[in-house]
Amino acid sequence: MPPNPLAPLAKKLMKGVIALELLGVLGVYGLFHKMNDSQDFRNTMNRRLPSILEVYYQSNEWAGVYGLREKDHEAWSAKRD
Repeated sequence: MPPNPLAPLAKKLMKGVIALELLGVLGVYGLFHKMNDSQDFRNTMNRRLPSILEVYYQSNEWAGVYGLREKDHEAWSAKRD
């Protein structure tokens, strides 16, 4: 049986897809890590992309870490006053 002429193209596409997925996972991990370390960055995320911050809070609550949302809101309201 002769080799499929599209096989090299399929391999290149699959490697590209895997590389993009890996970059996406690393990017999400980096964003989570930065939000986890910096309350100021979470405030920036709250102003710019509140839906992503909501996902961050929910993922922490699912992991059993409660109270971050309340602490952030208290700190941010104290800064405004």
